[in-house]
Formats: sequence, structure tokens, C-alpha cells
Amino acid sequence: MGGRFGSVLTAMVSPFDDSGTLDLDAAATIARFLQDQGNDGLVVAGTTGEASTLSSAEKLDLWRAVSEAVTIPVIAGTGSNDTAESVELTRAAAGCGAAGVLVVGPYYNRPPQSGLERHFRAVAEATDLPVVVYDVPVRTGRRVAADVLLRLFRDVPNVVAFKDATGDPPSAARLVAELGAAVELYSGDDAMTLPLLAVGAVGVIGVATHWTTPEHVELFAAWEKGDAIGAREVNARLLPSFEYENSETCVHAQSAKAALRVLGLPAGECRLPVGPAPDGTDDRAREVLRGLGRDV
Repeated sequence: MGGRFGSVLTAMVSPFDDSGTLDLDAAATIARFLQDQGNDGLVVAGTTGEASTLSSAEKLDLWRAVSEAVTIPVIAGTGSNDTAESVELTRAAAGCGAAGVLVVGPYYNRPPQSGLERHFRAVAEATDLPVVVYDVPVRTGRRVAADVLLRLFRDVPNVVAFKDATGDPPSAARLVAELGAAVELYSGDDAMTLPLLAVGAVGVIGVATHWTTPEHVELFAAWEKGDAIGAREVNARLLPSFEYENSETCVHAQSAKAALRVLGLPAGECRLPVGPAPDGTDDRAREVLRGLGRDV
């Protein structure tokens, strides 16, 4: 079990110092911590990494710093709502040590399906690295149609994995049934990981995995040996983390950084428009961590 990048990957936060400057030493420290916790890979400069607030130069620096800090694969978040910029970043990613690229559907533009398909094809053609297509319609405003996904995975050799944050396990099941080994399905929503495992997922690209990697490793091990009851029991222990990590008042990057701060790691706060976590977030993080048996 597990795809080419493994089973448990974290969509890593991008740490900033008190002035809001990207802190590359802190990024290396967090990356090493996540590797030591058991992560198989890291997605760097994705949504949780506040990619839309990072300059292109900052993304390149971040990919280099994290790639130099760890031995596990680094997946560079090169997608944006600008195809030309996405292509340029994707071309640069390999030289920064990336083992693959994550390409989100263009956000805000709400392109037609023909534009989505041409966007993903253009980015994939710009690199020999494996490409992870990321569909998160709640953020992008436009879901990638099933027929587009099928053509991408069948026609484009380096389009190899799908990060699914659509909340639609039946559609994921159909994709796996149609494509078989041609697609590696990753859960892009922590709370949907166990349901997606049931329809053929190979792993998770998570946010809660900043602090729950050991539990996720346990969940995947149970599932792989056919222990569905054990996997459900681990998932039940993770429910408070899933509830904590995202709400109308405190979103993924804020929650993950709070958990890291409580664990003694230099995460800092988020840049605007996300901004600092609301009062009490660190206390909530501490409660969640203690519920998992962490000594904080």
C-alpha cells in the first residue's frame, strides 16, 4: 500500500517570523520534525502553506530549504490561477530539489472545463516530475469534471496522482475503478481519509498530520492488514483533531501553526488575509494534543 510518495504526507505550513518574513530556518526545523514523526513526504507551498501570499522567489527558497533539510520527497505546490506562472514555477521546481509537483485547479477564475484541462496539460508538459492534480472546489469555485480527469490520467504520462478534496467518495471510487493503477488517490480532506481508503486511496495529504502523524501511520497499518475495526478506532481518536483544524473562525493554517507552537516549534502566525489565530486557539490545540496523549 502507499503511492510513490508514501501514505502519510503533510501539507506543511510556511513559518513566518514576528515581522511576517518567511523563516527558512524554522521551515527546515518543522520539516525535520515532520520527517521524524513518520511522514513519508511533504507538500510545500500548498494551500496550508499560504501559497497565495508567497512570492515566486519565496517559494523557490522554501522548496530548496525543505529539500535540503529532509530525505523524504518534497512535493512543490506550483499551481495557481495563472497558467503561465504555474508553468514557470513547475519548470523551476526540479532544480530546487522537488520530487514532484502539486497543481491545484485554478481558483477565482472559474474557467470552463476546457480551460481546466488545458491548464493541467500545460503544467504537466513543463516538467518530467510526477504531477499531483489537486481538486478542492470549495476553494477554487470549479470542480474538475470526471471526463477531464480520465483524459489527463490516460493521456499525460506524468499525471500520476489525485489529491481529492471534493468530499465525494462515490466519484473517487469510479475514478479508481476506471483507471486502476494509473491513478494514485490521496485524501485531501483529513476527515474523509478513512472513507476514501475504502474506495482505493493510497494515502493522505493532511493538515492534522502536523500533530497526528503517529496516529495516521497506525491507521494505515491497520487498514493494510485488513483490520477495519482497528482503523475505525484510530479514526475515532482523531475526530477531535479534525473538528479542531478548521472552522469559520479558525482555519487550517492557523490551527496547524498553533499546534506546532504548543509543541515548541517555531511556526509563527499567518500572513494576512488569514492573519493571527483567534484568542484561545493555542489553548484548544493544547487540549487536543493532550487528548492524544502528548505531554504539552
